[in-house]
Amino acid sequence: MSVYTDLGIPPIINAAATLTKLGGSRMPPEVLDAMVEASRSFVDLYELQRRVGERIALLTGNEAAYVCSGAAAGLTLATAACIVGKDADAITRLPDLTGLKSEVIIHHTHRNGYDHAVRQVGVRIIEIGTKAGTTRQDLEQAITARTAAIVWFQGAMTGGGDLPLEDVITVANEHDIPVLVDAAAQLPPVSNLWRYTEMGATAAIFSGGKDMRGPQSSGLILGSHTFIEACAANGSPNHSIGRPMKVGKEEMVGLLAAVQRYISLDHEGRAGWCEQTVEQWNEALNSLQGVNACRDFPNEAGQPLPRSLVTISEREAGIHRDEVLSQLAKGVPSIIASATGQDSLHLNPMTLEADEVVIVLQRLLEILRLAALSSL
Repeated sequence: MSVYTDLGIPPIINAAATLTKLGGSRMPPEVLDAMVEASRSFVDLYELQRRVGERIALLTGNEAAYVCSGAAAGLTLATAACIVGKDADAITRLPDLTGLKSEVIIHHTHRNGYDHAVRQVGVRIIEIGTKAGTTRQDLEQAITARTAAIVWFQGAMTGGGDLPLEDVITVANEHDIPVLVDAAAQLPPVSNLWRYTEMGATAAIFSGGKDMRGPQSSGLILGSHTFIEACAANGSPNHSIGRPMKVGKEEMVGLLAAVQRYISLDHEGRAGWCEQTVEQWNEALNSLQGVNACRDFPNEAGQPLPRSLVTISEREAGIHRDEVLSQLAKGVPSIIASATGQDSLHLNPMTLEADEVVIVLQRLLEILRLAALSSL
């Protein structure tokens, strides 16, 4: 950690989630080794992108794959591909959509900050449905000759009264409209790497730097040969809307190593470890007055992994939740957990190593016990 110490930045124990603002995740040795090896040579990036894509497609059971500079960049490239394909003239004109399809349909309940990645291509977002729900008729009425794509954001916002993805794909196919699934944080389960395209989605887009633990500045677009070729035509190093979204040889090779590793992991064993960790946390924390800890499932991204929901009664525990989070963050090492509601926090084991699990619990117990003593 000397590089951070030299910069005066304390390293963090991340008990929150694979958040971009906290560095995504940590790359394992096989990913780092692959990136270092890739850095030692010059290479034809077009050919490397093609070969890496072929290998990842084979590993994930897809026709084709493209390494992009993060899932948000994947959304931009995929949206552009839906509009202009490989048309060289149209590619150079983006985001000018004069004479081109210019609308993208998104559920009202799916609107979020990543809309920017779609809108920067120049399209107009057409919302369907309300908080109360979305119907097949809502979707069909929104489709016009200007519709370029339907974007589905999979995650915590998905569910309730949404028109199911299966129905969205059916309607889209009837009108020959592409469906893009933003599945940035939808790993695990590992089967999602092929699930959405098997369902008939045109493309599924994942972050490379979250649970796959590849380079944070990497992402993955999975889809058909034709569609992936269109994504590549709109991406770097071509002079296109994707030119600023550069992917280096190191990220390409690093993500390939990450996918290879992720496919071979013992995912059931990992889920069991998370369950055991949450159980241990809850048992220890529930011994304290004014504290209630319970298993919360699934986690914040809708991933099938548990986390601990810790509710703190300020009156009984002698400390407010916000002060607990502040003390965790200001300590050495700094520990980041997630606030939820008015008096609760989440502890997420998926980003932790075994020794950090112990440190998080010890620090939290120390803060809460000291507060209880101080309030006597």
